[in-house]
Amino acid sequence: MNSPIIQLLVLAGIAVFLILRLRSVLGTREGFEKPLERKPDGLNRKGFEVIEGGPDLDITDHTEEGSDTAIALAAMKRIDPSFNVTEFLGGARGAYEMILMAFERGDLASVLPFISEDVYEAFSTVVDEREKKGLTVEATFVGISDLTLKGATFDEATKEAEVTVRFMGELTYQVRDAGGDVVEGNANEIKRQKDVWTFARDMDANDPNWHLVATDE
Repeated sequence: MNSPIIQLLVLAGIAVFLILRLRSVLGTREGFEKPLERKPDGLNRKGFEVIEGGPDLDITDHTEEGSDTAIALAAMKRIDPSFNVTEFLGGARGAYEMILMAFERGDLASVLPFISEDVYEAFSTVVDEREKKGLTVEATFVGISDLTLKGATFDEATKEAEVTVRFMGELTYQVRDAGGDVVEGNANEIKRQKDVWTFARDMDANDPNWHLVATDE
């Protein structure tokens, strides 16, 4: 047997050894790689479990889990699944500006559908007093620097819901007398005003509007 043939046999033997060695280390594949085995329901990553029926973040983002307020908000959602706390607070922000500025202008008729009879009477008394004294309010709404969900209650029997919100409003404000002189405020300074308003709604009614039923500071 000549030398070239011996060399080929040796190389062939080395190649077979390397193939067997690689198979023992890497294993074999048949066709496309098999998909990874799915984890049982409830597991998304090793060591992390997704708990069904966890806290409602739409509620716990605004109040403590398990508090009376959280329980009331959850009850509202059971009656009206479309109710969303975050969206409600966004609507409350807009309502605050609209109602506050209507009050300052003395134009309560424009917000009558959004305030209760008691609130209307209280606001109207102040507006009438200003008119009797010949006072005129000049106000410009600047914004809301803080808005906080303060509390909520729900009556299971009547399905009446109440949500209380604390606002920190900012506006320029001045009052002129009948002669046009400024008697209060300064149009060049921002007035910060804290208000605590309570909105109510029958969660079982077709009317989705909330009404301002109480005001406080």
